[in-house]
Formats: sequence, structure tokens, C-alpha cells
Amino acid sequence: MSPNTALKQYQTVNVQAQVLAADPHRLIQMLMEGGLTRLAQARGAIEHNQIALKGEVIGKAIGIIGGLREALDHSKGSDIAVNLDRLYDYMIVQLSKANRTNDIKLVDEVAGLLRELKLGWDAIAP
Repeated sequence: MSPNTALKQYQTVNVQAQVLAADPHRLIQMLMEGGLTRLAQARGAIEHNQIALKGEVIGKAIGIIGGLREALDHSKGSDIAVNLDRLYDYMIVQLSKANRTNDIKLVDEVAGLLRELKLGWDAIAP
């Protein structure tokens, strides 16, 4: 087994263990962390003209943001949930544009928005 394969298997097991042990607040943090990681990878892929990788990691970032969107509880969150839903939709649209146009500025914009959301989420830890 190659060292890269072993590392990927370890990372997968580590993430699975964290998910099983995490409370709902921590799960959202993990999604946000994963989204930020994918956005950093997308930025690097655009900079290095790695088109296939760019598409893959932007797709994963869109999926993560979609997961955050699905986690919204509109019955409890009222205006906050509605505003977050709109923001997540905007982020997905911007990432779709970034994927089509290879625009790093759009990736950076979404990363900045997600980073701000994560700072706020981290501040309300249970």
C-alpha cells in the first residue's frame, strides 16, 4: 500500500469517527471546515489550470453548502433561516459561475462569506 493510500484511509476513518462522536453543532462546524478546504483547493486548481480538479472540488463545495442549506430549521429559525437560505443560494450561484469562468474572485468571495458564517457559528458553541 502506498503512503498516499494509507493516509487517505486514515483520514477517512478519522472523519468518520469524528462524525459519529459529534453533536449537531460540531457537525455544522465540520461542514463549514470542509467547505473552506474545498474552496482553497478550488482556488489552487484554478491558479494551476487544473480544470478537472477545479470542477470536482467546486462540486464538492456546492454539495457541502447544499448540506448546510438543508440543515436549516425554518420552523425554529424564522428570519435567520430565510436569510441563511438566501445566502447559501447566492453562494451556490457564485460557485457555479466561478466553475464556468475560472474566476478566483468568486471563489474568494464565497470563501469569505463562509468564513464569516463559521466565525459566528463558532462563537455560539454550546
